[in-house]
Amino acid sequence: MMQFYYHPSPNPAKVALLLEELGAPYELVPVDTRKGEQFSADFLKINPNAKTPALVDGEAVLFDSSAILLYLAETTGRFLPENTPARRAELLSWLMFVASGIGPYSGQSVHFSHMAPEKLPYAINRYGFEVERHYGIVDERLGQQRYMVGETYTIADMAVWGWARLLPFVFGEAAWTRFPNIKRLVDEIDARPAAQKAIALKERHAFKTEMDEEAKRNMFPQNARLAG
Repeated sequence: MMQFYYHPSPNPAKVALLLEELGAPYELVPVDTRKGEQFSADFLKINPNAKTPALVDGEAVLFDSSAILLYLAETTGRFLPENTPARRAELLSWLMFVASGIGPYSGQSVHFSHMAPEKLPYAINRYGFEVERHYGIVDERLGQQRYMVGETYTIADMAVWGWARLLPFVFGEAAWTRFPNIKRLVDEIDARPAAQKAIALKERHAFKTEMDEEAKRNMFPQNARLAG
């Protein structure tokens, strides 16, 4: 049985959705990042980058949500577009667009808007602009077709869903009026039984929710350099 190393945050949510869509048996292994469990010696053997998610499938050890999505989709032959070079190119392009653009810019935008000890207008503007630009590209794409890769529900849509379902936290309550096509996709996926099971995973473990000093040390270890 696979071991799925999980924390209730956007990147693990993508993998949780795919595992539930596949109906694949797995053991949920909670990693409480606010308690610093991502830095344990055992977890670092699985992911030296100290991030969730990670997946162990027999001898296969994977980290990074996009790598896990591709691995599971390709080993099962499911949630992929039609098997042509053109469609595979689209899938890879949009999957990496989420990984290299939407994820990082969303994370930085939220950090500087909600978490940073100082409100830095330059950083807030830069990351806010880029995350809005990236989501605008996705919204335009979804205004032209049902899913990210044509008319087939794929891991690219799951990757978008992992982050986009939290859009109101990034942009406020007006987010869905700004990105109506993304809302359509999120609503459709949210209604799927697999998505409901994936969202409910966070209730299976008492993850720390307080952003106290311990959590700040574990979530933002780079700040220790400022104190030195």
